[in-house]
Amino acid sequence: MSESLATVSYLGATILFILCLGGLSNQETARRGNLYGVIGMTIAVLATVLGPHVGSAGYAWLIGAMVVGASIGLYAARTVQMTQMPELVALMHSMVGLAAMLVGFANYIDPVASAHMSGAEKAIHEVEIYVGILIGAVTFSGSVIAFGKLSGKISGNPLLLPARHWINLAGLLVVIYFGREFLRAGSVGEGMTPLIVMTVIALLFGIHMVMAIGGADMPVVVSMLNSYSGWAAAATGFMLSNDLLIVTGALVGSSGAILSYIMCAAMNRHFISVIAGGFGTGGGTPAAAGAAQPAGEVVAISAPDTAELLREAKNVIIVPGYGMAVAQAQHTVYEITRLLREKGVNVRFGIHPVAGRMPGHMNVLLAEAKVPYDIVQEMDELNDDFPQTDVAMVIGANDIVNPGAQDDPTSPIAGMPVLEVWKAKTSIVMKRSMASGYAGVDNPLFYKENNRMLFGDAKKMLDEVLVALKA
Repeated sequence: MSESLATVSYLGATILFILCLGGLSNQETARRGNLYGVIGMTIAVLATVLGPHVGSAGYAWLIGAMVVGASIGLYAARTVQMTQMPELVALMHSMVGLAAMLVGFANYIDPVASAHMSGAEKAIHEVEIYVGILIGAVTFSGSVIAFGKLSGKISGNPLLLPARHWINLAGLLVVIYFGREFLRAGSVGEGMTPLIVMTVIALLFGIHMVMAIGGADMPVVVSMLNSYSGWAAAATGFMLSNDLLIVTGALVGSSGAILSYIMCAAMNRHFISVIAGGFGTGGGTPAAAGAAQPAGEVVAISAPDTAELLREAKNVIIVPGYGMAVAQAQHTVYEITRLLREKGVNVRFGIHPVAGRMPGHMNVLLAEAKVPYDIVQEMDELNDDFPQTDVAMVIGANDIVNPGAQDDPTSPIAGMPVLEVWKAKTSIVMKRSMASGYAGVDNPLFYKENNRMLFGDAKKMLDEVLVALKA
C-alpha cells in the first residue's frame, strides 16, 4: 500500500471514529455508532499492517500478535459478566498505558527512529518520548489499582499518606529535573537512567493517586483514566508520527475529560478534589457507630404487598443501582415493567449520572434487558415528577437517593444532586441489609414515613414480585 493510500485510509478511519462518538451520544444510535467504530478500526489496522512502514518480514509477528489479542478479546467478551464491566474497562485502560510505555522505550532505543533527526527536531522527539512514557506509566499503574478496587481485590477506602500533596509535588519536581537530564544526555545509554527513574516515579504516582481516591468517586476515576489513555495514545502518535493515533487519542482524551467534568458536577465535586482523594469508603460498610442516626422507624414490606402497590399505581419510577447489577436482576425488572405497562401503568426509569461503577453502567444493563430507550430518563428529566409519582422503586441504589445530600450540610455528600424519590407517595427500597452505600454515609430515606424496605436479594425478591403481579 502506498503512502498516499494509507493517508486516505487514516482519514476515512478518523471520520468513522468521529461518527462513532456521535452515535454513542444517543441510545437509539449507539449500535450504529459501534458499527462505525468497528469499521474504522478495521480500516486503520489494515492500513497500518499493509502500509509502507511494515516490511514483509514483520507480517508474521503482526499477524501472531493480532491473533493472540483477538482471542483474548473474544474470550473476555463472551465470559465477562456485565457486573464486571467497570473493572474490565479499567484493565483495558491499563493496556493502553502499558503500550504507550513500551512504544516509548522501543522508539528511544531504535537507532533508525531518530537517525535522520538533529538539533531542535531531535529534542522535540525526545520530549514526545518522555511525556508519552510519563502519561502511559501513570495510566498503567492507576488503571491497575482501579481494577483492584472495582473488583474488590483492593479496599475501596482511600489511602491517605501524611503530607501526600507534598509527596506528589516532590515527585513532580524530580520528574522535571530528570526530564532536563534526559534531554541533555549525549547517548541512549546516558538517557536511559533518567528515563527509567521517571518511569518508576510515574508508576508510583499512578498508584498513589488512585489509592487516595475513595469508593464513592470511582466512576469519575474510570472516566478520568479513559481520558488519560486517550492522551497516552496521542503521545504515542506523536512518537510514531502517526496522524491517526494523534487524532483518535485526542478524541478519546478530550471526551473523557469532558465526561469527568460532567460527572463531577453531578456529584457536586471539583475535579481537583477528586484527584486529591480522600472521600468515600469501601462499599457496603455499616455506618459508624458513633455517627448521628436518622430519626424514624424502618418499615419492612413483603414482595406480595409490593406487587399490590405497583398494581394499584398509575405512575411508577424505578431507580436502578449497583445492587441490581450484582443480582443480575435487570431481566426480571424488564418483565415487571412490561407487565405493568400492559396494565396501563406509566413506568419510567431514573438514571443518576454516577449510578453503578462506571459512566452509563445502568443504561447498558437496561439496554441488555431490552428495556425501551424512551422510558429510560436522566435525573434532571425526572426529579420534578416525583411528587406526582405513586411508587418510586429503588433497586440496589443508596447514595444517589440520599436526602441527606440536600438536608444535612455536614454530610460528606452535601450538595450532591440526587433523585428525590422520597417525594413520591410511596418509596420502596430494595436492599440486602441496612448497610450504608459506597460512600459510607447512612441514608435517612430508610426512616421516612412513606418509605418501605424490601429486604433480600434483588433478583429473588423481584421474581416474587413478578409472580404476585401475574397472579
